[in-house]
Amino acid sequence: MTNTWPLVPLGEIATPIERPEIPVAGKIYRQVGVRLWGVGAYERESIDGSQTQYKTLSRIEDGDIILNKIWARNGSVAVVPRSLAGCYVSSEFPTFVPIREKLRPSWFHWITKTKSFWGQCDEKSRGTSGKNRIRPEQFLKIEIPLPPLEEQQRIVARIEALARRVEEARGLRGKAVEKCDILLRSMIFDESNGAPTPTSMRELVRLREPDVIVRPEETYHFAGVYCFGKGVFRGQRKSGMNFAYPRLTRLRTGNFVYPKLMAWEGALGVVPPECDGLVVSTEFPVFEIDQSRVLPEILDVYFRTPSVWPTLSAESTGTNVRRRRLNPTDFFAFKMPLPPMSTQFRLREVKAKIDKVRQLQVETQKELDALMPSILAKAFAGEL
Repeated sequence: MTNTWPLVPLGEIATPIERPEIPVAGKIYRQVGVRLWGVGAYERESIDGSQTQYKTLSRIEDGDIILNKIWARNGSVAVVPRSLAGCYVSSEFPTFVPIREKLRPSWFHWITKTKSFWGQCDEKSRGTSGKNRIRPEQFLKIEIPLPPLEEQQRIVARIEALARRVEEARGLRGKAVEKCDILLRSMIFDESNGAPTPTSMRELVRLREPDVIVRPEETYHFAGVYCFGKGVFRGQRKSGMNFAYPRLTRLRTGNFVYPKLMAWEGALGVVPPECDGLVVSTEFPVFEIDQSRVLPEILDVYFRTPSVWPTLSAESTGTNVRRRRLNPTDFFAFKMPLPPMSTQFRLREVKAKIDKVRQLQVETQKELDALMPSILAKAFAGEL
């Protein structure tokens, strides 16, 4: 049934508070930030009192409500968890104390995760300044549904129980993916059809030359490669006037590609069909795979393996760790364990089945992502 709870302005159930402290050189202050879209508060880097430009910092405590003035319009509002009690915020983070006889902090915690609340934050931020900062007095005009304390407690307990189930489902999905990855990686080293042979990459791939001449009047759709084995993805469209590369390379399905700068962090992958025809700069070496020697699936699985990345790091040049580059000559010298072709074809078959499961998971992930917003909508409508 629809609730009959009153909509109450925050100003009636929360009060502004400051616990100011003048920063002292030599004292370390734990800082807190607030993530967007109701994700919550988090601990930032700690600072020495001599490092801040603010004349005072304010201590926050368990159950406080804090917001980021600039980003409140994007849901940057949170309830302080016990783990962050005693941390500090600047004046850019107004703080409020819930009136416990009327409002449970846990009730407001879940309110901060709703689109209706974000919409009110956005509305109250408009026109207050050039950066759309929300003023504390405007924030306190936001209205939220307020049932009796006992009802708040009951509904929060129900929300938290359902949230645990959603997280359990996410965890099971993650474990399933991890086990599939372990299976595929183990197949590369399977010796039932013969042991893998250490083989240099120059025997398996051929470097492609850039084949696209950049024209200022043209628009180019770029691809990128995620770090940590997450593969090739569709990137941004850019005008030829907005970058300095005179040539680009057009990707083809089944090519192998990596960025020189980030390959050592697992940014390597085989081009999937959805990225066919996209382009990359010359900072991304592109290779054609000799499929008479190695199937693309083998390279894709092998180079997405975390234990391989430190070896690539050792092959990369540069004294600064963050600026190491894997040049094609070094990549050609890199040796990988090459399974017999019979093992490769078996891995291809297994991977095709696993990829279907992954695609099904992608589709069901959307349903999983929609669960919590649906749960919260029902909760605050009195239907939970």
